[in-house]
Amino acid sequence: MLSLPSTNSNVRITNVEVLSDNWYTLRRIDFEKRNAAGRWDEQQREAYDRGNGATILLVDWSRRTVILTRQFRMPAYLNGHVDGLLIETPAGLLELDDAETAIRREAEEETGYRVRSVTQLFDLYMSPGSVTERVVFFAAEYTADDRVSAGGGVAEEGEDIEVMEVGIEEALDLVATGEIRDGKTVLLLQWAARQPGASTGAD
Repeated sequence: MLSLPSTNSNVRITNVEVLSDNWYTLRRIDFEKRNAAGRWDEQQREAYDRGNGATILLVDWSRRTVILTRQFRMPAYLNGHVDGLLIETPAGLLELDDAETAIRREAEEETGYRVRSVTQLFDLYMSPGSVTERVVFFAAEYTADDRVSAGGGVAEEGEDIEVMEVGIEEALDLVATGEIRDGKTVLLLQWAARQPGASTGAD
C-alpha cells in the first residue's frame, strides 16, 4: 500500500491509480494544488516508482584516475544515443539495503573492486518531473589491491558491463565531447575536479 504524503497543506491528493506494475510501478496521481491566489486547481500527473538508488565514484587521488563502467541502456538508445552504450559511475537500486550497503554491493558486482571506506556526498532527485527515485552519491578511494574480481555485473540479470579506468581530466574531456552523457557521472566528475586531491577517508 502506497503511503500518501500530507506534509504540504497546499496539496491534496484525491486519487491514485496504478497504470502499470510490470517492471516497476507507474501511477497516475489526481490532486488539488492551491495556487498563489488561493484557488484550488485540479491537476493530474504520472509518477514512475522504481525505488531509490546509489552511485559511487571510485577515485585514486595519487594518479588522478577513476573507475567507470560502460553498458547498454535501452532508454538512451531509443532517445538518440547512437549505440546505447553509456559510460557511467557504478550504480544500482537500494532494494532492501541501506545506501552504503547497496553501493558496496553494486561497486563490487560491476567493477570487481571491494570498496573500503566511503564518503557520502549528497542525495539528489534526478528526474523529479516524472520519477520518484532519489539517488545517494558516494566517493571512495581505490587501489589495484582492492580489485577482487573482473566485475562485469550479474550475468543472470542480463548485465554485460565493461570496466574502464580513466584519468579525471580525460573523463572531463569525454563530457565535453559528449562521449559521457550520464547525469550522475557528470556530477561526480565535476565534484572530483574541484577536490585538491585529499583523501576521501579510505583506510
